[in-house]
Amino acid sequence: MHLQDPNAAEYGEFLHNGRQKMASFDAIRAEIEVETGRYLKAKGRAVSPDPIQLTVFSPNVPNLTLVDMPGLTKIPIDGQPRSIVKELEDMARTYVKGDNAIILAVTPANADLATSDALHLAREVDPTGDRTIGVLTKLDIMDPGTDARDVLEVKMFRFGFWRGRRRRRENRETKARVFCFPLIL
Repeated sequence: MHLQDPNAAEYGEFLHNGRQKMASFDAIRAEIEVETGRYLKAKGRAVSPDPIQLTVFSPNVPNLTLVDMPGLTKIPIDGQPRSIVKELEDMARTYVKGDNAIILAVTPANADLATSDALHLAREVDPTGDRTIGVLTKLDIMDPGTDARDVLEVKMFRFGFWRGRRRRRENRETKARVFCFPLIL
């Protein structure tokens, strides 16, 4: 939620804890982890279709709703139920089908982009690519001699592809911010 006062303090409020103001974003991150564990343990599930609702108040953010979802998968692992594949796809479809949803189709560059579940789903619900942004991760660990250029030169989405970069260890330890950058060919 954008605050008009440029000097206003930033804070977050969760719906599940009575909108208690939390000024520490480390505490907010910890609360997300605790609430996720609490819900999954209570329901006996691997993932939840119910969102944890957090409102961030700041003069530095736009009014925007973000939904962070688990990635799609093809094969259940580590004790996940056989139904996990369908559950995740159904959950993703619920959020991306709306005409006002902006889709971030996140795909690792070191995998075959032609078989990407995220790109396939994005093209299915947004065939013109007008509301999809492609995000490529793991460009730094692509096999030697491989190149994502062939796929990226095809104008798949209106806003193109962006490269996502995982925070390096020193960034995680110092809590430095890491941004996405446009992928320039």
